[in-house]
Amino acid sequence: MWSTTGAANDFWQRYRAVFAEVRVVARVADVAGRPPEAARVDGDGVEVHALPHYVGPVGYLRRLPRLRAALRAAVGPGDAVLLRVPSSIGALLHRALRKAGTPFGLEVVGDPYDVFAPEAIRHPLRPLLRRWFTRRLRAQCRSASAVAYVTERALQARYPAAPGAVTAAYSSIQLEEDAFVERPRRDAGAPRVALRLVSVGSLEQPYKGVDVLVEALPLLVRAGLEPSLVHVGDGRCRPVLERLVREKRLGGRVAFAGAVPGGAPVRLFLDDADLFVLPSRTEGLPRALIEGMARALPAVASKVGGVPELLGRDRLVPPGDPAALARAITALAADPAAMAAASARNLARARNYSAETLTRRRADFYRALLVLTAPDRVEEVVGGAD
Repeated sequence: MWSTTGAANDFWQRYRAVFAEVRVVARVADVAGRPPEAARVDGDGVEVHALPHYVGPVGYLRRLPRLRAALRAAVGPGDAVLLRVPSSIGALLHRALRKAGTPFGLEVVGDPYDVFAPEAIRHPLRPLLRRWFTRRLRAQCRSASAVAYVTERALQARYPAAPGAVTAAYSSIQLEEDAFVERPRRDAGAPRVALRLVSVGSLEQPYKGVDVLVEALPLLVRAGLEPSLVHVGDGRCRPVLERLVREKRLGGRVAFAGAVPGGAPVRLFLDDADLFVLPSRTEGLPRALIEGMARALPAVASKVGGVPELLGRDRLVPPGDPAALARAITALAADPAAMAAASARNLARARNYSAETLTRRRADFYRALLVLTAPDRVEEVVGGAD
């Protein structure tokens, strides 16, 4: 079994600090060959319970009877069940667990309220979907025996756990020591005119707001800067963005690096930049931003999801607002001391996501889940987040 979404074997090994085995419940499709960017999932105490593959709501509805049948066989007696939500698969399994009276835990890794925000998605049913998925996640959190959140405050406020439930806050994002630079960047001594911007994220959906950043570039030029932008990431929205770049006559200022393997290859782009920009319309807790902060990059980002837990108030802008984004970038570039201070602050804040710190928090939560749900067996079922 292989994955191109980051859910590789090394990800699931973190659960084996407490659980002897991990069973990953996920959609599986047969393909002719392994994509070059795919990584192995199963092996070394990790198995995959295959569900019928589907894409989108229509595919989900068509496969629903087969999905339910496959999920009934996913959980054995005494299994400790942990659902990564929001997730359509997790929601199906949640209903079955509630019906059977089986205790379970949750890892809340995203926020449907933000995903279906007006500026994040255009769909005639968007308001209904926003209410529906938000209400569903709240109900899941109220019925769980244990709930872990990837944020420190944001998701907890919107999706509170039941009184008496075990709760924890830790990120799915874990940075190894080589992800961090040794020291912050120095004060340049003079305001920056030539400004190298970097953004990172999938272009499969418009959530990352790269179009907002492109719209902000001419405003930076008018403010007297000479900005250039490299975006790391690929997806079906890329042709639309490339057309926008041509319309704005920014061809010499914007480069799309495409899909880049994680780790050292991405860090090369981060180390070459002056400023990390995350103009997202919706986020949970963005890994890309934390990775940029670990390279001591100053950053400007949209005030969405868990981002306010990472950056100071003066580095946050409303989503979907090119003018506000341009003003924040211009103000930071004009103040070398502020750039240096942001570098030091971001590096220190990113240390909260070191492997050592997060491993300890997760292990405490998993041990509590084991006691609550499966004191006699140490298997785990994880419904992969959509």
